[in-house]
Amino acid sequence: MADAVNAPKRKDEEPQEEGLPAWLATFADMMTLLLCFFVLMLSFANQDLANFRTLMGSIRDAFGVQQKRPEATFAAYSPTRLESKGVKLNQEQRVVLDLTMQLRAMIEDDTELKRSTGVTAEREGVLVRVETAFLFAPGKAELRPGAEKMLENVLKIMKEYNFNCVIRGHTDDREEAGSIYPSNWELSSARAAAALRWLVEKGGVAPRRLKAVGYAGTRPLVPNDRAEDRARNRRVEFLLHRPDNEAW
Repeated sequence: MADAVNAPKRKDEEPQEEGLPAWLATFADMMTLLLCFFVLMLSFANQDLANFRTLMGSIRDAFGVQQKRPEATFAAYSPTRLESKGVKLNQEQRVVLDLTMQLRAMIEDDTELKRSTGVTAEREGVLVRVETAFLFAPGKAELRPGAEKMLENVLKIMKEYNFNCVIRGHTDDREEAGSIYPSNWELSSARAAAALRWLVEKGGVAPRRLKAVGYAGTRPLVPNDRAEDRARNRRVEFLLHRPDNEAW
């Protein structure tokens, strides 16, 4: 019995380490890193969503992707109502707001026009968005009967205010049936040019105050997943803004 107790240790037996196992330290480091990761994610979630969207819009615009521009914070109110709430408007904001309210009032008077047209105040000025079906037949770039109603509203604003206008043609992601144009680039550009030509020839607007550009299907408002969404993406936009605006 005594021999068993006092027997020497075997040479191949490894000495036992003191303290916690080595794997536990690695596990603790991993848990600390995960905690830091979730704290960082939480800090991102608490950031100003509007600033985040503005940043993402700038990145997308640089890559030619549709940028979601926020409406001006004063877009939904009249100048009198805003000032009664203590909101101070500079001269440019007041002009843009007056212009927006005037265009909306014009569109409200026509049920068909109201259904296919939207007016929003943006940082660059006032954006009038018209569904293509109201202005042009499928695959065509000739103004259809009744299209003058919208163009006359734009013409009235350009005569009353010293605003320039960029006309932007858009399509969806498919080639339109019956089109004589080789691609949507030519079709969207031709439609924008047709609206510009009407404002110059029929409205007497100086050509230097107008621009026309076609974007084809590169700037969709919504994904091209359904027929009604494609109809929204097929549009012509009129961006009205001051001549000194850098976007011009």
